[in-house]
Amino acid sequence: MEELDNYQDYIDQAMDWAISILPSLITAIITFFIGLWVIKFFNRMVRRFFAKKDYDETLESFLQSFISILLKALLFVLVITQLGVKTSSLVAIVGAAGLAIGLALQGSLANFAGGVLILIFKPFKVGDWISAQGVDGSVKEISIFNTKLSTFGNQIAIIPNGQLSNGNIVNYNMEDTRRDKIDVGIGYGSNIKEAKEILLKICADNPNINTEPAPEVYVGALADSSVNLTLRFWANNDVFWPAHFDVIEQTKFRFDAAGIEIPFPQRVMHKAMED
Repeated sequence: MEELDNYQDYIDQAMDWAISILPSLITAIITFFIGLWVIKFFNRMVRRFFAKKDYDETLESFLQSFISILLKALLFVLVITQLGVKTSSLVAIVGAAGLAIGLALQGSLANFAGGVLILIFKPFKVGDWISAQGVDGSVKEISIFNTKLSTFGNQIAIIPNGQLSNGNIVNYNMEDTRRDKIDVGIGYGSNIKEAKEILLKICADNPNINTEPAPEVYVGALADSSVNLTLRFWANNDVFWPAHFDVIEQTKFRFDAAGIEIPFPQRVMHKAMED
């Protein structure tokens, strides 16, 4: 009977505690959902603000991500305080756990620092085509922890900012123009001078290839089965690939028309003589 009385005491104490904390819990829940709505509304206003301004897309993406995370962290503190946790106690808890959190989130902190470095030094921006960490793609988004690249096959590659800021990056859009290099092999019996003239004529007929600096053709190597010509020309970034592929296609057509041989590997089969 005494044990039942003890259980009843525990139940009464639990009920009293639940009743005492219920108003704070309801307030915290209401604060949480209202806070999420406010954060969503504020983020929408920030996006509209940036849409009306001609700011760098890289800066816009980074700030939007940073503001969203900061507001959610403030909301978390506000909800905790509504549950009766004093701000001073919360600061003490955060301070005590700071070292452990810092060690656990070393990678995230490095990525955050990398994002800040990318924002300051701007090795690339949204829309640039880059090659980094073994991935080639167009920069789609730069957040505070990682950068998203849209690859040639329309896949999304997510690369941590820490690796990007410390690794090698090739930015193909940093300059307005790019120089192409195409190697073409011709037979040893073909006319080198005529082949070079055809290649230069192909460049002259292509409106996507710049006339300054002028295209150049050199004998790059005397290989085992071909004379390798090296064609170099400049083109603007937005028409670089159309120019590249057109030159390759026209080279085949015009060399065939001029009777200039493009060597290719051949295998000759000999039938063994019977005794």
